[in-house]
Amino acid sequence: MHCKLTPLATAALLLAASIAQAQEARTAQAVQAEQPGIATVVVSASADASAQGLSSAYAGGQVARGGRLGLLGNADIMDAPFNATNYTQALIQDQQARSVADVVQNDPSVRVARGFGNFQELYVIRGFAVNSDDMAYNGLYGLLPRQFVASELLERVEIFRGANSFINGAAPGGGGIGGAVNLVPKRAPNHPLNQVSLGIESGGQAVGAFDVARRFGEQDRAGIRVNAVHRQGDTAVDRESRELNVLSVGLDYRGRLYRLSADAGFQEHMLDNARPSVTVGAGLRVPSAPDASHNFAQPWTRSLERDTFGTLRGEIDLAPNAVAWAAFGARTGSEFNALTTTTTTDNNGGLNMGRFDNQRNDRNQTGEVGIRGELRIGPVKHTLSASASAFELQSFNAYGLSDFAGWSTNLYRPVDVAAPSPSFFTGGDMAHPLLTHKSILGSYAVADSMSLLDDALTLTVGLRRQRIKDTSYDYGSGLQNAGYDESANTPLAGIVYKPMKNLSLYANYAEALQQGPTASGFPVPLNQGQVFAPTTSRQKEVGAKYDSGKLGMSAAVFTTSQPLGGIENGVFGIFGEQRNRGLELSVFGMPAKGLRVLGGLTLLDAEQRRTAGGLNEGKDAIGVPKTQLNLGGEWDIAALPGLSLNARAVYTAKQYADAANTQQLSSWSRFDLGANYLTRFNDRDVTLRARVDNAFDRNYWASAGGYPGAGYLVLGAPRTITLSATVDF
Repeated sequence: MHCKLTPLATAALLLAASIAQAQEARTAQAVQAEQPGIATVVVSASADASAQGLSSAYAGGQVARGGRLGLLGNADIMDAPFNATNYTQALIQDQQARSVADVVQNDPSVRVARGFGNFQELYVIRGFAVNSDDMAYNGLYGLLPRQFVASELLERVEIFRGANSFINGAAPGGGGIGGAVNLVPKRAPNHPLNQVSLGIESGGQAVGAFDVARRFGEQDRAGIRVNAVHRQGDTAVDRESRELNVLSVGLDYRGRLYRLSADAGFQEHMLDNARPSVTVGAGLRVPSAPDASHNFAQPWTRSLERDTFGTLRGEIDLAPNAVAWAAFGARTGSEFNALTTTTTTDNNGGLNMGRFDNQRNDRNQTGEVGIRGELRIGPVKHTLSASASAFELQSFNAYGLSDFAGWSTNLYRPVDVAAPSPSFFTGGDMAHPLLTHKSILGSYAVADSMSLLDDALTLTVGLRRQRIKDTSYDYGSGLQNAGYDESANTPLAGIVYKPMKNLSLYANYAEALQQGPTASGFPVPLNQGQVFAPTTSRQKEVGAKYDSGKLGMSAAVFTTSQPLGGIENGVFGIFGEQRNRGLELSVFGMPAKGLRVLGGLTLLDAEQRRTAGGLNEGKDAIGVPKTQLNLGGEWDIAALPGLSLNARAVYTAKQYADAANTQQLSSWSRFDLGANYLTRFNDRDVTLRARVDNAFDRNYWASAGGYPGAGYLVLGAPRTITLSATVDF
């Protein structure tokens, strides 16, 4: 990086002054607490080796009072100049969530889509795609499996809404525009934990899991938590089967002046005969959604993903109000897919299919170091932060396609064919894929949060200097094709004003820096493989938050502009802009004894602007509905202690599958029902859970698109019944 370090040096000097000032002001009690044999360490579940630990749960236990804000640390929802929701493990367990996608179904600002041509979970926040590649694991990118992340790995799912390149650095997969997802790993709680869970769901999918934790050593400072899960069997979709194997270990140690944590995990996820996405042919209308349990996949299609990952994080107290931290992580992953390209050929359900196989192996490394401290100058309290981060991805890929002519079948009356050879058109050696993509991201950032008027007013300003070095290589020869090495500044400005203790008014300006796209898609562009320089998206947002102690509410108005890529005249390029404007309303908490609520409303206006030739000027962006509504409630049944009933309604307005807005998906709504019963059996706590997703078995296209400039349909899941029992022993 060729850039001046003046801002970082300035922050370091200010932090040094803070440390010196804090050292002089130490009380006798604080000094005594550090002496051996006298110190008392209070242990709490802490996922990030921080003195702050996890934010406490809000009333009702479904969401938390705060969450992680990158280099700014953990922040209470009322103190942050952003809009975020942090879902707890209690919600994850009670809803029997299988993956991150199941958890974010609770969020009115998020909809679940799918990767381009594969089964990768993808999350659309404020109308912009967040690939699973761009999820953070305890604040670090690129460590989790790409296609699917099992819920058993997670303590919390934190949804940050809005551009966030300053907060966490540029996302390696090009996301970070409409929001971010941070996944928090589990830690040993204060008391011993022994849980075994058994369950079954529609189709015969069976699951067995255990969750065991202990604290030990002097004052229980050390902790270990082990999770394992096995899922196997058919799903509610005809002829579809899945298998999942997960093992994770979380360690932590809390010393007098330092904290350490480490995670290691393995996940294997296999899909057989999984239902593919559907691309609507040019000039054709969106077909009626077939029966939700209907499967039009070929019997030889499959997907196999294996990932091994680990992290290490440490934090040390430099003074009562100053800390330094470091975190590192790595992942190795392999994917094999035998997939089909599926495109409609008429308005009666006709399909053309072709075979597409690919092998991908990834090697990721990432790390972060930082320092944070408080300094008071007159009436102003400064919280100064500085950090530096680095990320490297090496991706090895190969692919093979069958005859481009493909074969004919029908969406409603599918015909199975023998697996065609994927050797008609190939890229690289599937048995030994070469390095085809290398990405290096580096950044350093400084921030100052200034509080005055007894913390009633807080102004946060910051700047991140980011470097993105991206290189592509030829699939067959391994020779470099194209690349770039670019740097940019990403600023942040945010303000929070509290006219009263339980009301926060906030505003922010933020940017998202994304890696430039790579020319790809269907039809295959003439400049296939060309790598484009990084792009910048800009966001403005104002909002309000209210906290009664039992009920929390928030409202936000935002506008975000993103450079728009796509294929025009056979060439992929950056041709225009997508501007998303919207209103978010959220509610959560426990307004009355035994009643929990969670939900909200998002209104979106996603407009294409300055499009190539003006052809799609002013039209809606692909895959962005104008209205998203979630309403959830849970009731404790007073007449039968231990029993609670829950329900959730999800509504999504119409959306388009093409940029010209000629292919329209109908709006859809879905209702989910559940019951949980906590009882005692043979002197053991037993929790029985039952859940019905899509209770009325609605048939609908759940999403359209996810990849820039591409519209493809994903059929919603059928009615799925899940039963489980968890025993504490």
